[in-house]
Amino acid sequence: MPRYFVIAFFVSSLLSLPLRAADSEAERLRALEKAVKQLQERNAELENKVQVLESKKSPFAPIVSTPEAKVRATSDGKSVVFSEATPPAVDVHPAGSEYKLTLGGYVQANLESGDVSAFEGRFGLTALKDRFRLRRARITLSGDFKEDFDFKIQGDFELSDAAITALKSVNTRTGETTTVTNSSRVQFAATDIYINWHHYPEANIKVGQYKSPFGLEFLTSSTELLTIERSLPTSALVADRQIGIMVWGKPLTHVLPEQKELLTYYAGVFNGNGRNINNNDNNEFMYVGRLELLPWKGQVIGQEAQLRLGGDYLYSRDDSGVNISPAGNLKVNTDGSLSSFTLASAAERSSYSFDAALTIGPFDLRGEYLNEHVNGRLVNGVAPTADFEPSGWYVQAGYFIVPKKLQVVSRFESLDPDQVANDNIHSVVGGLNYYIHGDSLKLMANYVHTWSDFRQANPQFGNDQFDEVLVRLQVVF
Repeated sequence: MPRYFVIAFFVSSLLSLPLRAADSEAERLRALEKAVKQLQERNAELENKVQVLESKKSPFAPIVSTPEAKVRATSDGKSVVFSEATPPAVDVHPAGSEYKLTLGGYVQANLESGDVSAFEGRFGLTALKDRFRLRRARITLSGDFKEDFDFKIQGDFELSDAAITALKSVNTRTGETTTVTNSSRVQFAATDIYINWHHYPEANIKVGQYKSPFGLEFLTSSTELLTIERSLPTSALVADRQIGIMVWGKPLTHVLPEQKELLTYYAGVFNGNGRNINNNDNNEFMYVGRLELLPWKGQVIGQEAQLRLGGDYLYSRDDSGVNISPAGNLKVNTDGSLSSFTLASAAERSSYSFDAALTIGPFDLRGEYLNEHVNGRLVNGVAPTADFEPSGWYVQAGYFIVPKKLQVVSRFESLDPDQVANDNIHSVVGGLNYYIHGDSLKLMANYVHTWSDFRQANPQFGNDQFDEVLVRLQVVF
């Protein structure tokens, strides 16, 4: 290598110089050692600079020496070069100065058969047919900066059932009805886009679009759920993703380092009218707060165990046209089925929830109660929405019958939309989860039995009992 030639040349030059007779052999050796040490230090400094420059310019895809050579990655992660008349690999490198950049995502594909999504109130006017469904197909790009900033950009190719309206077209000749949708193809839409400053673990500052901090099940990633879909009370009563700013953190991180997980808080201010909407519906904001406690962590019969508790509060003043159930269905239709609830006039909302989660080794038990008050407001002479108070709850249990591989799950849930008499909807879920490679590669199967109090009290509208089978294959990459 060039640096060794430089060292050799310098050393030989020193040896060739005439030495004074008074110099001793020891003095000459010390002089040579000092010179060599200086060259080694300088060489190390230059190598570090070259590595820094190369790390900023090095591509993620390897660049080969000739246009005819192509690189192919093998299953063991090594590269194999083979000849083919192909262009050189693309030079891909980060444009910013972040020191960590991660590209990932996940795909969830469903088979849904029977009374599809009846547990979400989709029967009668809003009933769906058997289907294969691309439930989620998300791409995520996240990164960290040395300046204590991290970011996330995530989008979804899934077509949500929120696109399906409660209206149906009717064939006057055959009487057959067809559900009307506002889209006929899968579309890409943003889910999370935010920047988070994490210099102080006691007070992170998060700006952008992300999940509003309300509800244990809602804040749990869909890739980590024990059931295929979230409960109806959660989807009907949470505020979904919003655009805004939030302060959150673990206030005991430095005060009591050993108890830093004891308390976590979230406090956010949001537009309040949903995701991917730049304009606020009025000059009012949505305020959301959450507290999480880890009061106990230890062992039970030699098994790792812990208990988590949580509580949430939400307040918002909305104008007409705001969907107050963006993540699910809440409005009761004439036949007892549900659809999304869009305010016909201005209203004021206040919500709260409580949750608990207990884990003991292979056993998991959790429950949650959610309540919302919707009070109409008189604005510009428009008659206010009638006041109502929807609420719901669920209890869920899971147990690994084969450690870390095969898990049995059950859940009981109930929602009271509180808009007409006997409008409660209940469901029981039973399922199995097979963890092929943890949550990264997972196969799930659920059986859901649902019944409607409204349909039972009003049999002229049709069946009041519904059954569905769901199967999901999940891949996280």
